[in-house]
Amino acid sequence: MSTAPVWHGTTILSVRKGNKVVVAGDGQVSMGDTVIKSTARKVRPLAGGLVIGGFAGATADAFTLFERLEAKLEQYPEQLMRACVELAKDWRTDRYLRKLEAMMIVADKETTLVLTGTGDVLEPENGVTGIGSGGNYALSAARALIDMDMDAEAIARKAMGIAADICVYTNNSLTVEMLDV
Repeated sequence: MSTAPVWHGTTILSVRKGNKVVVAGDGQVSMGDTVIKSTARKVRPLAGGLVIGGFAGATADAFTLFERLEAKLEQYPEQLMRACVELAKDWRTDRYLRKLEAMMIVADKETTLVLTGTGDVLEPENGVTGIGSGGNYALSAARALIDMDMDAEAIARKAMGIAADICVYTNNSLTVEMLDV
């Protein structure tokens, strides 16, 4: 039995509605039952601001994946799907990358994708997706709110607040990035 600390945390949510796509992430990083940091930035712009992404999982692993995705986006400019598929191939076949423990949500003007270490490149239905420990809570809340008279940012903020009220590994210190679509 391993005695290594188990890192928990992260709720990442993407909402696409109207003329906006939003990726929001909470700021909590926990080890066991201790909050290590409450203001982590898990969402950031990529490709000169043409793409936004958020990660759930080990921080160093996520930064490695962000760097690899940036390189793929340089290789395949304005082709988010192609860049993500190429990253997923590398992630599954490269011995080093295969050990990385993270998931990502990335979005550009046209597409939102979830990337996993098992080689999945998934496009969510209805423009809403969530990952991480509170991802399903935020996803459920956003789906319930998507038909309301609220814009993408308001839905994301409300849904993330609901997730923070339910998931002990999620807090209300949000990073929110947006793109016009």
